[in-house]
Amino acid sequence: MWVGVDAGKQHHHAVAIDADGTRKLSRRVANDEASLVELVDTVGRIAAAGRVTWAVDLNSGGAALLLAVLLDRGEQVFYIPGRVVHHAAGAYRGDGKTDAKDAAIIADQARMRRDLQPIRVNDEISSELAILTSRRTDLMRDRTRTINRLRALLSSYFPALERTLDISNVKGAIILLTAYQTPDGLRRMGPARLEAWLRKNKAYNASGLAQLAIDAARSQHVRVAGQDAAGATVAKWAHHIRYLDREMAEVDRDIETRFRRHRKAAVIESMPGFGTLLGAELLAATGGDVSVFGTADRFAAVAGLAPVPRDSGRVSGNLHRPRRYDRRLLRTAYLSAQLSIRSCAESRVYYDRKRAEGKRHTQAVLALARRRSNVLWAMLRDDALYRPGPEPSQPPPARAAA
Repeated sequence: MWVGVDAGKQHHHAVAIDADGTRKLSRRVANDEASLVELVDTVGRIAAAGRVTWAVDLNSGGAALLLAVLLDRGEQVFYIPGRVVHHAAGAYRGDGKTDAKDAAIIADQARMRRDLQPIRVNDEISSELAILTSRRTDLMRDRTRTINRLRALLSSYFPALERTLDISNVKGAIILLTAYQTPDGLRRMGPARLEAWLRKNKAYNASGLAQLAIDAARSQHVRVAGQDAAGATVAKWAHHIRYLDREMAEVDRDIETRFRRHRKAAVIESMPGFGTLLGAELLAATGGDVSVFGTADRFAAVAGLAPVPRDSGRVSGNLHRPRRYDRRLLRTAYLSAQLSIRSCAESRVYYDRKRAEGKRHTQAVLALARRRSNVLWAMLRDDALYRPGPEPSQPPPARAAA
């Protein structure tokens, strides 16, 4: 028996079918433990001694409790992305869309397909890291949005200061903007008092930052309409950015503490290009166990590192990135490969060879990431630390012409 579940926040809809595709059960179920346990028991009674395969269109969020119940009961569960269900719906009769129809399509797809990825049980630390890294990503995006808005508003009434300050990367610039955002206010403060205030608030290079701000203020004496309201808004955004920075620092400490406790932490960090944050994202994406992928090639395919052919007729050798892949895994593999070029001689030699073959930077880094994925797979499988090979030999110098 195959059971498809169209998951939701408050309720799920489950449809069970047999080997002939005949519908045996269709039920709307509340998203609470008692109702879900009753559903599993009912399906078990209908299937008798037969094997039951479950399939869901969500692997987190509203389906988290359902998955926990199913995996705790030892049920086999597969994940079918909602996009796949949407495209598959066109092959079924009728144009209508209901939760019951979607659940039936999910069940039927699970019955016919053999390429579905099973949902695994993540270890406790990997689950915590998944939450914390997602939280950090949200904070980073919020910080980027706030900085972009602040710079746009600051450039509308005080463009000289916006050009002068490196708001994105210099903490002192944000500290300055929490109190002084207008030409008038900076000129009244003066360079000596502004430098003393910046030092008191622990801004790096207070003297240089104060001089830059005063020079910008002295270059503009015209007052722009709405300047006071704009300055107050910039101050609020600057305070918000400082709050986000404190939040990210706290999340980073939590991520590092948990990552260090994971049994694979030393193995991951031994590979060039991986630090605490990228290692934590790798554990969050894999659940702490790469054996679920089966082979190194499958691991690379899920990460989007294995190109797929798109040949037709006499056109062959046309390779493209797959459409379905784990974007978090790809990001982790790409960034770690890019960082390894600076610190690992083997990675640098491989990258340079790909560049010499005519590949662009992005293509060369992806090729390196693909090569490294095999090594990382073997390291995690065998609990083996990375061991660099012998120093790559330098090409012999060109002979002088006779």
